[in-house]
Amino acid sequence: MLHRLASASTRRPLTVIGLWLLFLLLGFGLGTGVFGRLSDSVPDVPGTESDRAAEYLDDVDPAGESVTAVIAGTPVTGAALRAQVEAAVTDLRDLADVAAVPDPYTTQGLLAEDGQALVIPVTLKGGLEDDAEERVLDAVGDRVHEVEAPEVHVSGGPLLGQQLGERAQEDVARAEVISLPVVLVLLLLVFGGLRAAGLPLLVAVSGVAGAFLALFGFSRFTDISVYAIQVTTMLGLGLAVDYALLMVVRFREERRTAGDVVEAVHRTVDRAGRTVLFSGLTVAISLTGLLVFPSTFLRSMGLAVAAVVVVDMLAAITLLPALLARFGGRIAPARDKPAGEEGRVFARLALFATGRPVLVTVASVAALLVLALPVTGMRINIGDAQQLPASTEARQLDDTVAAHFPPGTGVSEVTVVLKPGTDRATADRIRALSPDAEARELPGGTTVLSMRPDGSADGRAATDLVQRVREARGDAPVQVTGVAARLVDFRAMLADRAPWAALTVLTGIFVLLFAFTGSVLIPLRTVLTTLLSLGAALGVVVWVFQDGHLASALGSQELGALSLTAPPLIIAIAFGLAMDYELFILARMRETWLRTGDAQDAVVTGLRRSGRVVSCAALLLAVVFGAFMTGGFAPILQIGLGLTLAVLIDATLVRMLLVPATMALLGRRAWWAPARLRRAHARFGLHEEAPPAPPVLTEQR
Repeated sequence: MLHRLASASTRRPLTVIGLWLLFLLLGFGLGTGVFGRLSDSVPDVPGTESDRAAEYLDDVDPAGESVTAVIAGTPVTGAALRAQVEAAVTDLRDLADVAAVPDPYTTQGLLAEDGQALVIPVTLKGGLEDDAEERVLDAVGDRVHEVEAPEVHVSGGPLLGQQLGERAQEDVARAEVISLPVVLVLLLLVFGGLRAAGLPLLVAVSGVAGAFLALFGFSRFTDISVYAIQVTTMLGLGLAVDYALLMVVRFREERRTAGDVVEAVHRTVDRAGRTVLFSGLTVAISLTGLLVFPSTFLRSMGLAVAAVVVVDMLAAITLLPALLARFGGRIAPARDKPAGEEGRVFARLALFATGRPVLVTVASVAALLVLALPVTGMRINIGDAQQLPASTEARQLDDTVAAHFPPGTGVSEVTVVLKPGTDRATADRIRALSPDAEARELPGGTTVLSMRPDGSADGRAATDLVQRVREARGDAPVQVTGVAARLVDFRAMLADRAPWAALTVLTGIFVLLFAFTGSVLIPLRTVLTTLLSLGAALGVVVWVFQDGHLASALGSQELGALSLTAPPLIIAIAFGLAMDYELFILARMRETWLRTGDAQDAVVTGLRRSGRVVSCAALLLAVVFGAFMTGGFAPILQIGLGLTLAVLIDATLVRMLLVPATMALLGRRAWWAPARLRRAHARFGLHEEAPPAPPVLTEQR
């Protein structure tokens, strides 16, 4: 298959390039429409109690979602400002799709005791279509901002989703502006020429276009999270550079011995293309674990990111060969180096690790376990506006409320739905859990209790209240929803499905690595070492953001918990990226093993030949992830830091020391498989002739 793709790309390079240009136009034209279709309903899990209760209320409750306006920064009881506020309230009530707007001057709790701030809650009508909801939100925001005061902020409810979408678009644009020039400079240093350095960037741009187009396509039939833009774009950009770097480096090597450019391209696709193909498949399989979860957010992220990985992989084995066939003659072959000079540093690392395998293994594992210790105390929550940068309107509203109103003001309630048929004794038991709960009757005999817990909307007090209500209801037709209930259900979903997700991913990875290597021990070793590096990266993220160490240096603060989006995405994506670098190294080790049958030579030569590519790829990917950490949005900071650390730890400590040390401990047994599996690999696995010995392979030792 790869040979046919290479032949097609080199035979008609302009056609292939033209098709990819059309794809780019679609991605940056049609695909950017996804920015207007983003959702912030991350914790919703279809079929859970909180989701069913919310759907029930949508059907029977004439009132819909609410947005909040805050006016502050000056005495709000002054005659001039009061007249403006009362006029604004009157105009808001007159909007066709607004259900209720209380008077902030006469409604208890809406006027701050210090007289410096007031809150205007605006409740929309229920059952609004998306277009109607967007129009009324714009009208509410425009009218409130006409009030002349030092601080006027509007956010919350569906308006928060709009603001998050706008922030996502700004962060992506900023990250691209920062990362692309830096990546280009680093590629120039690696290749020493603009033509060779520019090719990975062309593939990277294709990856970004693929991210937008894939997300837009999925948004037609499922919700797409506001986090998806940053995550898929950063991964699409980074992996595209990785794959293109591997291919271009191999192309320059093949040019030293190939008869012409086309032959060099064919050799590159046959050898490095296999690595890219298997790498893309392993990353995609790592993300299929997210499909096991019933969460719309996790499933949509898994689909979108896997689609972007596939786009990057296809660009590397079709677009890049076409570009090399057309322009590769102007790219200089890799320079021949004296014996022992090529990859000397990485060969020495391999010799050090293989010469002291027990010491290196014990020390590396101990270091990784120490870094991973904070994971044992990890907590997750949905989070609030405090996760946003201080410059955003939602964060400013939250800070203003916290500064002028008692703790708990504006916190989302625990909503209890007492359906018809609930007996009085059960209702009284539930009411006793929160004596200050507000009750309202809905058509049809349903009662809704709004319980305001202490602390944050998804803090321990709120989640404990959810559990107590569910215990107190017995068999009565009572359901609980709200932010805290969604978090409780999301945590339960993760605990229930995580083992199945892990089994799915590990099985797929094992099969692919066996097909790639013909060994059963290498896949096991790979999974164990990867889990160690993954735990270390996640442990540092917990230490920084949950516990607050050095968080201010990253523009954040102690949050007390990680965003519920961060751990599953860090685990799934980082696991795939670790497989990416593992395959880069294993491909070179396997080539030497097939040619020489010498286990130690395979390790040393494999690292010598791949170490520079892996290190450069990790550095470039870290630059991309780092650029996305400039936006200040806490969940993206957590994901960005986690992936950056996972890549750097994996590409240094794990791949340069722990992998050669454990391979040395296994020796020739590393490439072992039972007879039955060897026969299966001989029939279905990856096969190619061992490549001829390159000009420089080993050093004297």
